[in-house]
Amino acid sequence: MIERSEIEEVLADYDLDNVVVGVLGSHSALDVCDGAKEEGFRTIVVAERGREELYTKYFQCRVVNGMKKGIVDEHLVLPKFADMMSERVQNELRSRNTLFVPNRSFVVYTGIDNVENRFRVPLVGSRDMLRIEEREEERSYYWLCKRAGIPTPEEYTPEDIDTLVMVKLPHAEMRLERGFFTAKDRAEYYEKSQRLIEKGIITADDLANARIERYVIGPVFNFDFFYSPLDDELELLGVDWRFESNLDGMVRIPRAQELPDKLKDPLMIVVGHASATLRESLLNRVMSLGEKFVASAKEEYSAGIIGPFCLQTIVDENMDFWVYDIATRIGGGTNIHMYSGHPYGNTLFRSNMSSGRRLALEIRRAIAMDMVDKIVT
Repeated sequence: MIERSEIEEVLADYDLDNVVVGVLGSHSALDVCDGAKEEGFRTIVVAERGREELYTKYFQCRVVNGMKKGIVDEHLVLPKFADMMSERVQNELRSRNTLFVPNRSFVVYTGIDNVENRFRVPLVGSRDMLRIEEREEERSYYWLCKRAGIPTPEEYTPEDIDTLVMVKLPHAEMRLERGFFTAKDRAEYYEKSQRLIEKGIITADDLANARIERYVIGPVFNFDFFYSPLDDELELLGVDWRFESNLDGMVRIPRAQELPDKLKDPLMIVVGHASATLRESLLNRVMSLGEKFVASAKEEYSAGIIGPFCLQTIVDENMDFWVYDIATRIGGGTNIHMYSGHPYGNTLFRSNMSSGRRLALEIRRAIAMDMVDKIVT
């Protein structure tokens, strides 16, 4: 793990009056760039060839007939995302005084080992907490939730399945995406998993490391939090929920409609998000979960949690919240409140406050307070 002191040495050579906010071109990059521009920062996106036009063309900063458009000031287009671990690219980012915002795509496409041990660019966030999102790790977010007293769905082995369960593992080819499936008992687990392996949706190796947990029936709420080390305060900015393909199309088909075999296995690949709010009487429970997470992170990790994080929950019939996933960086659904903000963030700050803008605001405040070392690792 790159020590925080090494990043502080890099930071010592920065011109903090000319900081650039950087992000990998995927996931929530638009939200990061939008928020950075709102707070007066220049932006740089590291993109991959073949999928760069969103950042180099459509959202590139430009002037058209006297009208300003766009949110991406600079870009680096690489053959592969993983190439950003090269010394050449890292030197380029450091020469621009880049403070880099990690998202899930950054970790998946470059590799968690590289993020921890090779990427010597200041990360706005908690470098040593990104690994807990890997479910197969011993110290995963399930481990941290247990220590924090945060409820998660009970775990099963294949032989123990006696109720509806969710089997959680990556898609065989689209590693950023899900190869999840459900099973009601042991027999269905073996039958369905074998079928998905034969169809090339999952692999036997991934299945061996899969997390099997009780399927909690209820609506999904993803809570977009922000913890400020400058203020030592937890903030709730927004709530989102997901659209999943092709699951969302299948749930609208009448139960009496028989499906052809090739359509009987839904894919739970996230393709979009929608905004939500929560019944006010339940908000205190959610804030309590967030506070427990922050407190436990402080105890177990050198820097604790810094900036944005997301607790992904399901609410059951008893109004109890079950955390089924955690993002220890900016979440995947924050693009829903770009520029316009979100009801909770807007209410708290009396301004349009998205996750991206709140992140940039923390950077701006840290520079003004000479405390940038408190928000980077």
